[in-house]
Amino acid sequence: MTDHLALSARGVQMEYRDRGTGKRLLAIEKVDLDVADGAFVSLLGPSGCGKSTFLKIVNGLILATAGEIKLHRVAKGREDAMVFQDASLFPWYSVLDNVAYGLVCAGVPRKEARLRAAPYIDLVGLQGFADKYPYQLSGGMQQRANLARALAVDSAILLMDEPFAALDAQTREVMQSELLRIWNAARKTVLFVTHQIDEAVYLSDRVVVMAARPGRVVADIKIDLPRPRALEVKRTPEFAAYEEQIWRLIQHDRVPSPLEQAP
Repeated sequence: MTDHLALSARGVQMEYRDRGTGKRLLAIEKVDLDVADGAFVSLLGPSGCGKSTFLKIVNGLILATAGEIKLHRVAKGREDAMVFQDASLFPWYSVLDNVAYGLVCAGVPRKEARLRAAPYIDLVGLQGFADKYPYQLSGGMQQRANLARALAVDSAILLMDEPFAALDAQTREVMQSELLRIWNAARKTVLFVTHQIDEAVYLSDRVVVMAARPGRVVADIKIDLPRPRALEVKRTPEFAAYEEQIWRLIQHDRVPSPLEQAP
């Protein structure tokens, strides 16, 4: 990891207008964030705090109403690639053609794109499945293919929006471990959105905690756990201490539900 920045955000805000009432709704408020080249940084916070919205702003899917995002070119190819919760594979394409799709869209001839995509299928642990179709894959395998597709375009930064949320608990843990293996091999910068505290602590160099709406950064916690990390680290006192610290931050800022406010 270097001190070069892959991403910097200054004063990012996102404001909506309620169509019914016309009232102003501030979803994200003055978010500042730096992500170093090669770092793994997680955005963590309660549902509705704006973490996925921020990721979409970084990706350019939506425009912020204020502030600035800079993606610094630290690798060849696209500046960023997005991995969503849903693998969104084309059912009529093989795994290989799904992984090559981003390259084809970038103008790479199909034959060359398939050649360039093939190593990423091996990297994500799908050896022998290049000619299979999405319906022949488990949920975890589909998400591996989704990750391979994002890696194949050789982006400078990988944006991941709760990519394991739809998986069962056991598969999710396996994929967390696999993601760290892939990240170590590919050396990509990762900005990862999750609402799972243990997932953020296990994966990350830093956990950026966001408050309930309007979303804003309330803490930026360096995770000082040695790498490489086995899943067993989750059962250590050091890991538990990080979980407790982050839980307290989220609970302190959480808005009570109507049921909790009832007498």
